[in-house]
Amino acid sequence: MARIAGVNIPTAKKLEVALTYIFGIGRKTAQNICAKTGVSGDRRVQELSEDEIAKIREEIDSNCVVEGELRREVGVNIKRLMDLGCYRGLRHRKGLPVRGQSTKQNARTRKGKRKTVANKKK
Repeated sequence: MARIAGVNIPTAKKLEVALTYIFGIGRKTAQNICAKTGVSGDRRVQELSEDEIAKIREEIDSNCVVEGELRREVGVNIKRLMDLGCYRGLRHRKGLPVRGQSTKQNARTRKGKRKTVANKKK
């Protein structure tokens, strides 16, 4: 099992897809990494030699912000917005959608399970 950037990537999958298991690497970044290192993205991870894996690992370490470092960076950015007290920061603080989505009917993922409120008695 190949271990890149602290993640065990699946050996049976093609390299291009397997690299996307690393947080911070999508399909396009995976294609770019394969192109820069000269390793075909259509080959399976188990078919790669140790020096090819080392080349890929080196490319990711030098040019990509991934895993823990990226998660920390995102967390710090959100915390900064919350400390500023700007609109986006307030939405994060309240646990509501940040990017202008409607909340009357939907947004259950952000808001959580429904909390039923009883009607007023006459």
